[in-house]
Amino acid sequence: MSAPTRLLGVDYGTVRVGLSISDAERRLASPLAILARATPERDATYFRALVEEEQVGGLVIGLPVHLNGREGQKAREARAFGAWLGEKTGLPLVFWDERFSTVEAESALWQAGLTHKQRKARRDRVAAQIMLQAYLDAGCPKESAPGPLSDPQF
Repeated sequence: MSAPTRLLGVDYGTVRVGLSISDAERRLASPLAILARATPERDATYFRALVEEEQVGGLVIGLPVHLNGREGQKAREARAFGAWLGEKTGLPLVFWDERFSTVEAESALWQAGLTHKQRKARRDRVAAQIMLQAYLDAGCPKESAPGPLSDPQF
């Protein structure tokens, strides 16, 4: 029997990618890092090293869907990024609804008394944590977020 693996939560952005990590039992999500996007090659190298170092067994990609569940341009970009990341890491992935995760992260950081600069430095990884925790709390379903989704899951 192989050891349990962790899940990597990914809050996609064109400039920055917020990252969170679960524990091996997949019960608790923690903020991990923010990747400042560079080139596809450098980003792929970063993710491959991170997956190995953190013993990641699957990806949970945040999907920014509209309130009515429909996907827009940002959701299409997140899907393309998720597909790319799955290919580069060789890991299974699932897309998960990330509506309000950034707003919730900003609110929590504001209530913690952080300055604007401190909030900005943490916001994306806390948003990734909130999204990943929602996925874990839902029982790590094999199906993705609500809406017109049809990508492979784990």
